[in-house]
Amino acid sequence: MIEKNTITCGDTFELLDSVEDASVDLVVCDGPYGVTQNEWDRIDSIQEFNLELISRFSHKLKEGGALYLFGKPDCIDFVDYRPYLNLRAKIVWYQPSRLAQGRLNYTNNYDIICYFIKGKRPASYNLDDIRVAQLVELEHRLRCENVPSVRTGPFGKTKFNEKGKNPGDVWGDIKQLTYKSKELVCREALNTIQKPERLIERLILGSSNVGDLVLDPFAGVGTCPVVCRKYEREFIAFEINPEYVKHGIERLDAESTKMGLLNFNHGS
Repeated sequence: MIEKNTITCGDTFELLDSVEDASVDLVVCDGPYGVTQNEWDRIDSIQEFNLELISRFSHKLKEGGALYLFGKPDCIDFVDYRPYLNLRAKIVWYQPSRLAQGRLNYTNNYDIICYFIKGKRPASYNLDDIRVAQLVELEHRLRCENVPSVRTGPFGKTKFNEKGKNPGDVWGDIKQLTYKSKELVCREALNTIQKPERLIERLILGSSNVGDLVLDPFAGVGTCPVVCRKYEREFIAFEINPEYVKHGIERLDAESTKMGLLNFNHGS
């Protein structure tokens, strides 16, 4: 059996067989995109690659469990994932600050995060844990709420909520890491390997609960495991690069130390 709450070094496609079927509450899959020259990203068909992952994950997920699959806009085009999981949304992670300047096409300024669930209803969707600030002017918002369909009709639940609003399916409030980001582990991990903790936090808080089991099949330098530890989720994590495993375990140890100090100070 695979050890929980650490990062296992090895090939995901081999290690997945050791994960018990119907045991996982959430999968966060930030794997190959099939667009760079990095050896780990050289995939003949990213669509077929992702379909194989979706198929394998469907057996590991509990009913109502969620999968977040990262990729480029075409990452699941032309493949039929419907026999395995239900696609609920394609979240656009918008990055207007990207510097690439296309000369023959429009520059790609976003990644896709495909949100799937197993079955028809999510087991967990914790909206209050992931609400974001209301950006609409209050005067305009109040005018909208005086519309009959909102005031006394079917759209009453759209009224202003002091905790904030649903983040929607276009996320421009969480920026990519830069060379100056304090959480960046190494330059090699920038953009292609390491995602911001805030981004992974939204996925984990939204689609899992304390004590749930999260699977990270391409752990990189350990961001998802660190967030799981911070928010008291169990996790199984795989990473084929031993140097990244080392970075990830160091980050986990640092997070454990930080949590221990916080608990000590709180207790005192």
